[in-house]
Amino acid sequence: MATWKTRGLRGSLLEDLINRTNEKYRETGLALIQKIPTPITPMQIDRETRHITLAYFNQKSTVDYIGAVQGIPVCFDAKECAETTFSLQNIHPHQVQFMREFEAQDGVAFFLIFFTRENLFYYLPFRHFLPFWERAQTGGRRSFRLDELDMTYVIPDEQGLMVPYLDMVNKDLLERE
Repeated sequence: MATWKTRGLRGSLLEDLINRTNEKYRETGLALIQKIPTPITPMQIDRETRHITLAYFNQKSTVDYIGAVQGIPVCFDAKECAETTFSLQNIHPHQVQFMREFEAQDGVAFFLIFFTRENLFYYLPFRHFLPFWERAQTGGRRSFRLDELDMTYVIPDEQGLMVPYLDMVNKDLLERE
C-alpha cells in the first residue's frame, strides 16, 4: 500500500472538529461561520476517480473561517501544533495584514490552536498574538511557547460541541471594553 505523502491534510482533523462545531452553532442560531476554501487551479485530474492530483494556488489565502457571531464579524485561522512551542512560520504576513485590517473594521480576529500532545484547544486573540509576531519581525524568537500564553483562554470541554470557542469570543470582547 502506497503512503500519501502530502502536507495538505495537516489540520484536517481540527478543521473537521471546527466544522462540526460551526454546524451546531448555525443550527442553534448562535453563529454563522463559513470555512473559506483556498482557491486552486487544477492541473491534473485522475480520470477514474475524478480527483485532482496536481493543482496550484491561484492566490494567497487569508484566513480559514469567516462569519458572524450574534451580529459581530469574526475571522480566524485554525492551526495544529504537535509541540509546546508554536512556530510563527506557520502564519504568513498577508494573513496578519488581513486580520489587522479586519479588526480595524471592528471585527474580531483570532487563532484556534490545537496543541495535540496536550490535547488542548487554545483561543489566541489577535491582539495577544501581535507581540509574538512583532518580536519575530524585529529579530527575536520566531515562535512562542505554551507557557507564554494566557491560560484563561484555554477552551474548556462542553457537552455536544467539539471545539466550543464562543465563550472565548465573548471573553475576548469583554476584555476589549
